[in-house]
Amino acid sequence: MAEPRVVSLIASATEIVSALGMEHRLVGRSHECDFPPSILSLPICSSSKVDAAASSRDIDRQVREIVGEALSVYRVDGRLLDELAPTVIVTQTQCEVCAVSLRDVEEAVCEVVRSEPRIVPLAPMALGDVFDDIEVVAGALGIPDRGRELAAELKARLDVLRTRAAGLESRPRIACIEWIDPPMHAGNWVPELVEIAGGKVMAGEPGRHSGYFEFEELLSMDPDVIAVMPCGFDIARTGAEMPALAAQPGWNDLSAVRGGRVFLTDGNQYFNRPGPRVVESAEILAELLHPDEFGFGHRDSGWTPWVVNATG
Repeated sequence: MAEPRVVSLIASATEIVSALGMEHRLVGRSHECDFPPSILSLPICSSSKVDAAASSRDIDRQVREIVGEALSVYRVDGRLLDELAPTVIVTQTQCEVCAVSLRDVEEAVCEVVRSEPRIVPLAPMALGDVFDDIEVVAGALGIPDRGRELAAELKARLDVLRTRAAGLESRPRIACIEWIDPPMHAGNWVPELVEIAGGKVMAGEPGRHSGYFEFEELLSMDPDVIAVMPCGFDIARTGAEMPALAAQPGWNDLSAVRGGRVFLTDGNQYFNRPGPRVVESAEILAELLHPDEFGFGHRDSGWTPWVVNATG
């Protein structure tokens, strides 16, 4: 079997390929693939139609308008793909807003890519799907045993965390906010990570897409902890967008706010990437929920406390 030439058009898949020990087989990436840092020199095969520098509300508006016209929010560079001559292209079908979709890739491949690559679509909705996708990618790369090994290693790490958290007396109630303006609660695998980390999720269902909510719902939930984890935003960008959330009537009356338990996380690197670092995402949640019990060293890189009025 010839050595594969891989183009990854989804950041989590790039991490999966690298964790499988096959980073050297990557020949191209998406505009969002940025980990591990050693892949940044790879050719970029996609771009976004959305102005990522806009405000949360403007980004949401742009996405709604584009998707409302039955269009993708991404472009795939078919000519570059043809030059790279991949034998495997990894994309996803879970969300056409989150990453380059199967439709985008199929259109680009059908147009000009002469190498006739195998297209591997991933569709993670729940935590178990993440591990299944690791095995799917490994199988496409001809190393199925390594895929099973990696999935088992990650599951074992989560099981250790789950066991430790299960022995704690309290299970703080947490709201995980995946978008700030308009607000969305985190779904998919995040509720499962909360449970593993010893918390009780206040909104969002395992295996279902994240959904919009009215701010009054957050007030009625009155969570003990709030973790803000916008898709595509790092900690600094999340902090810059926080005034839109903190300006809502009743925000300062929330128990999490009064108790100093509102946290900004790197939603881009962790919670919104269904790859190997779901384990680190669970560890971050454990640090937020049980700071006296867990310390994995993620503060300032994966999360930071939100300071009232610090962002204006």
